[in-house]
Amino acid sequence: MNAQPGTDRPTTVIAGAAVTEPEALGALGRLRKRGGQGSLGSIGLVLAAGFSVQFGAAIAVMLMPRAGAIGVVTLRLVASALVLLIVCRPKVRGYTRADWGTVFAFGLAMGAMNTLFYQAADRIPLGIAVTLEVLGPLILSVIASRRAVNAVWAGLALVGVFLLGGAGGLGSLDLVGAAFALAAGAMWAAYIVFSSKTGRRFPSADGLALAMGVAAVLSLPLGIAEAGSKLLVPSTMLLGLGVAVLSSVLPYTLELFALRRLPASTFAIMMSLEPALATAAGFFVLHQGLSVTDAIAIALVIAASMGAVRTQARSASL
Repeated sequence: MNAQPGTDRPTTVIAGAAVTEPEALGALGRLRKRGGQGSLGSIGLVLAAGFSVQFGAAIAVMLMPRAGAIGVVTLRLVASALVLLIVCRPKVRGYTRADWGTVFAFGLAMGAMNTLFYQAADRIPLGIAVTLEVLGPLILSVIASRRAVNAVWAGLALVGVFLLGGAGGLGSLDLVGAAFALAAGAMWAAYIVFSSKTGRRFPSADGLALAMGVAAVLSLPLGIAEAGSKLLVPSTMLLGLGVAVLSSVLPYTLELFALRRLPASTFAIMMSLEPALATAAGFFVLHQGLSVTDAIAIALVIAASMGAVRTQARSASL
């Protein structure tokens, strides 16, 4: 996404291994009360957040003919930044040059992740775009764990990716769209790394709010160049605000409440379902159908992500 698309995650890669689009819970995740088992209600909140993110992404795809993919990214990031900066009111004094360098890198990764993901979603079905994107965090988890069993999960994910193109392999997909989705996954992995570093340097959600502001500022010239005055059309601005609320503000709030009661590993496993939620959003909102082979491929990637998360969780508990 993301948001995708997905997310600031806690320092462990467990929670980063399976998150969605495109956005940010690292600082918020630290507010979670440790030790308690998540209730059914908390799991429902995570699912609701996932649906919100992916249906927001589907609305973003519908908005692209009006403002272009980059224009939609700009609308989302600017609206999200304004909301977060108003709500969090982060302080801007007392930080070192290294602190600001970290938050700038976080914002750059956030903006790049969203821009690349939306370019992918403009070219290939939403469910497939999210499935390819989630490979970035999955690979990061495999590398970080350094356990042989995770090679099995990586192999399972690669089989799923190959099947996404059907009998013709990935060549039957729009290769440009697939490349954008994979690049978004790489930026998602970078996003996870810098979200952890930002969370250690900035209190509460201050780092998230500031990084979102950086991403919005960096995206604004690109959005103006692509969409120009189209960004100021009231109906387009309203839809852009709706995308920001569905893809950022609402899911952050829901996940914040869920993280207070759910273990990080349970939360991450729930996040592994994002490709399935994206597929549902693509089907119901965008009328994007998938073949049986594509559905099996997405299921394999979800299974690989869940397996990697569980392996990492067991390693952390030893």
